[in-house]
Amino acid sequence: MQCFTVWSNEIEERLDPYYVKSISNIRNINTNYQIVALSSILKEPPQYGANESATDGNPKTDVRYIRITDIDEFGNLKNNDWKTATNVDEKYLLKEKDILFARSGATAGKTFIYDKSIGKAIFAGYLIRFRIDETKANPSFVFYYTHLKRYNYWLKLIQRPSGQPNINAEEFKSFKIPLPPLSIQNQIVDIMRSAYAQKKQMEAEAQKLLDSIDSYVLEELGIKLPAVEAKMCFVVDLEEVQNNRMDAYYYQPTFEEVEKALEEGKYRIEKLKEFITKIHYGISIENVYVDEGIPLLRILNLKPNKIDLRDVVNLEESKRKEIGNGFVYEGDLLISRSGSVGIVSVVPKEADGFAFGSFMIKFCVNDEVNKEYVSIWLNNKISKLLTEREKIGAIQGNITISTIENYLVPLPPLEIQNKIAGEVKRRISEAERLKAEAGRLIEEAKKQVEKMILGN
Repeated sequence: MQCFTVWSNEIEERLDPYYVKSISNIRNINTNYQIVALSSILKEPPQYGANESATDGNPKTDVRYIRITDIDEFGNLKNNDWKTATNVDEKYLLKEKDILFARSGATAGKTFIYDKSIGKAIFAGYLIRFRIDETKANPSFVFYYTHLKRYNYWLKLIQRPSGQPNINAEEFKSFKIPLPPLSIQNQIVDIMRSAYAQKKQMEAEAQKLLDSIDSYVLEELGIKLPAVEAKMCFVVDLEEVQNNRMDAYYYQPTFEEVEKALEEGKYRIEKLKEFITKIHYGISIENVYVDEGIPLLRILNLKPNKIDLRDVVNLEESKRKEIGNGFVYEGDLLISRSGSVGIVSVVPKEADGFAFGSFMIKFCVNDEVNKEYVSIWLNNKISKLLTEREKIGAIQGNITISTIENYLVPLPPLEIQNKIAGEVKRRISEAERLKAEAGRLIEEAKKQVEKMILGN
């Protein structure tokens, strides 16, 4: 227990000891510029968003409905789930340079600034709109300030320790911000825009490299993927259905065309089970994690051709006997069997001896095939398509050990496998380098901006 003294005139908003103790560290900014509350630079009161249901729409003709989940950590709009609203009320229409603040959930506090190039849009109820008085502040400066460390410190402090994180409009209005002259604000905006433009370009180059992998692999294997088109009506012979699955999707002609394309490639096709020496499911164990213990790989750690070790949890050391053979070692392969099925990676040295969860299957292959080549092939779009065919389960699709054993694998000579694996790894490595450099550019820009504002 800690005890400390606070004067009554220092308590402005909350009778929260942790908040009262720490808030002065956030507000006492060492700067030559005036420090103002967000409320003092607003053109009008904040506006909570619409409580409408999202529905599918036409991006060319409908008004977009921006929800909290549409905004990424950098304040960009995602375009993978475009929605409109069941009812569009004009009072929620966004204007140029409106800033949206997320008010609830795990990402409470993230921000987005509206640009009319996005098209007409309204915003949902878990967002709050702030309109900045442009005679006092550049809205883009305010937006970019929310990307700096001091704002993130404030977010952690303002969120209440119990329940779902929530920040209301009054609390956002109380946020204190240094306010340089508009000329300095504009310089800061230019620095941040330039950094984010470079980041976007580098990430596009990285994605282009990753997107090129499938085509490269298919070209090396002499496989020409046919134009695939799902058909609503088609005929299946009775003998194909007897003692087999009864769902129509399984018999789509597309799958037969893809398998034919495999057979017409340069190299013979083998089933993966011809090379598997060991295969079994991961462990199903109580999710009780500790700070130190046995590292556990979960399905979120499994990426195409990569094990992501940034969010590994630990099980108690006493669970080792219960885990049994549920460990992976360098050179093993892991594949996801539930949810996003069919994601594969070779286990790196850094994950040697880790336990692995029940939504994954581990398998080992002999020396007749290159492990990296196997991973690369199983992550190829052809393998993914055939995996979709084999999924079972009405709600969350799954694959089984039998599915994995019967995967079709083109088998070029080992030297060709090595060549393919080497080139793909090179492209992945270069893509990761570009992404890391993009992140570094943003951090350098933030440091430059913080120095301009704080003078340190």
